[in-house]
Amino acid sequence: MIPTLDATFAALADPTRRALLARLAREEATVMELAQPFSMSQPAISRHLKVLEEAGLILRRVDGTRRPCRLAPGGVAAIDQWLDMLRQALARNYDRLDQVLAEMTPTTNPKRKSP
Repeated sequence: MIPTLDATFAALADPTRRALLARLAREEATVMELAQPFSMSQPAISRHLKVLEEAGLILRRVDGTRRPCRLAPGGVAAIDQWLDMLRQALARNYDRLDQVLAEMTPTTNPKRKSP
């Protein structure tokens, strides 16, 4: 399954999932380790992790009885690409504005008296 930007942004819309990603940015962790700072059950954390996994933001692996999670290497690539497109559009808009401002000449005030 290829994640879409909609799924990625929907996953990031939840503050708990953003907190989980921030924790995983430091190091991989198991579901139980991820659940510790939250006042929710392990199954609830697992549901959040499933959303993150389906959005392509995290990966889970099997390590004996442990199931550690980690950030997906290309998880934010689509977001970054989309944001880069917006950054470029804004830069072009600012460049056009700079050009318009540079072409404007200050108008003289006709009511101003000469010395």
